[in-house]
Amino acid sequence: MLESTYQQCLSYELGLSILHKVECPLPVIYKDIDIECGYRIDILVEDSLVLELKSVEQLMPIHEAQLLTYMKLAGIKQGFLINFNVQLLKNGIRSFVL
Repeated sequence: MLESTYQQCLSYELGLSILHKVECPLPVIYKDIDIECGYRIDILVEDSLVLELKSVEQLMPIHEAQLLTYMKLAGIKQGFLINFNVQLLKNGIRSFVL
């Protein structure tokens, strides 16, 4: 399935008990100016955890870089890169800490 499908299903499940935002805009601050660059966090959980969702054959270093960039820009120390295109979901989850 598409990443957006997994995103909506996960958002529904989280919404039952956990505060979160979907497609949370992430501006870049440059010299006190907010620059909207189109960065969006797939799911931001309670303003303290970034979830970057993928549905790909294999996670690549660019996916890790994307998550780490979002974490740095948002000032959030914990993130998960989740690939749903695996037989066992636990094999598609990677945790990152800044």
